[in-house]
Amino acid sequence: MQKLPHPTSCTIFGRASASRLSRSPLTASAHQRPTLRLFLCGDVMLGRGIDQILPQPCDPALHENYVQSALEYAQLAEDANGPIKRPVAPAYVWGAALDELKRVGPDARIINLETSITRSDDFEPKGINYRMSPENAVALAAAHIDCCVLANNHILDWGRAGLLDTLTTLKRLRIKSAGAGRTLEEARAAATLPISGKGRVLVFSFAAVTSGTPRNWAAAPGTAGVNLLSDLSAATVDRTADRIIRDRKPGDVIVVSIHWGPNWGYEVSDVQRRFAHALIDDAGVSIVHGHSSHHAKAIEVYHNRLILYGCGDFLNDYEGIHGHEDYRDDLAVMYFVDISVSSGAVSGIELVPLRIKQFQLVPASASDTEWIQQTLDRESRHFAASVIMTAPGRLTVSSTATSEIDLIT
Repeated sequence: MQKLPHPTSCTIFGRASASRLSRSPLTASAHQRPTLRLFLCGDVMLGRGIDQILPQPCDPALHENYVQSALEYAQLAEDANGPIKRPVAPAYVWGAALDELKRVGPDARIINLETSITRSDDFEPKGINYRMSPENAVALAAAHIDCCVLANNHILDWGRAGLLDTLTTLKRLRIKSAGAGRTLEEARAAATLPISGKGRVLVFSFAAVTSGTPRNWAAAPGTAGVNLLSDLSAATVDRTADRIIRDRKPGDVIVVSIHWGPNWGYEVSDVQRRFAHALIDDAGVSIVHGHSSHHAKAIEVYHNRLILYGCGDFLNDYEGIHGHEDYRDDLAVMYFVDISVSSGAVSGIELVPLRIKQFQLVPASASDTEWIQQTLDRESRHFAASVIMTAPGRLTVSSTATSEIDLIT
């Protein structure tokens, strides 16, 4: 993998970045500034088998080549790890993650929801379709999720009717969303998360075509759909940065969530990296929250901002399915990030590995935690960062470019 430089005056797409917004570097005094704490994770897939173990599931009928009923996914999980006492409570799937959320106490909780919330039968003939019932969506409220990013390659699995049902259900549950909407303007709009005494977090959500999101899912004037990026070109950077700058107010913390790249593999393309750097340089983004891969990928700290190139799956129904075992898609990672309200710089990072077992998040074993640490460290070193263990079950990120990033305490 070709390494790109970390210049202090960065050149993006062959042009000098004039840095439209001033950024303050992280200094030793950053710890005395007010900070807000965010929880982020990767793909949350509560459909198919997981929906079937919750109290009020959808019709289990599927339209896949090899599996005709979502109940078969539940059976595969039980064959692999033992019986699941059904139905489970809505909070069941989050398991140990709820204990970690209580311990860390984030100001906001942001997930990539890769499941349509609907009973619509208007399925897309794409081979795999995720849905959960609107009644079972209380599982999201059970974890006190604040924002679901929806720009991904599964949110329209059950048609635009399914998307509209999803938006209606999230609104009923008082969960903000971004990245999909009833109109183009709604799909492009940021989710605004007010944090008491600390200002606002703006969450922008995009899906890139490289994630397999169909081009015809793009929102258009008067047409529901997703906020789709057809490419990651310089022109796209400019449009994206202009939108962020237009919507932000002084003191806002900006998160850009992007569904990009393939399901498997650790490669981070140069164009992805340039795009992430440009969002930080041109629009003052604090976190680039990448996802799509079924496993966690490299982490970079760039100008005291955080780039998560792939957060991996957080909840899925893949237990008992063979293939790609080397990537350990049964392991999930919680990302806790502290951000200085005054500067937007990252001042603390903590990673907590978990494991999916019986469709529930459980603590990762010592060996599983070590595997995550070694894998993320290996991949992140391409970007002048390292992932180290600070305590049993706790990891943090160290960067040669930013030495003052600390473990959250």
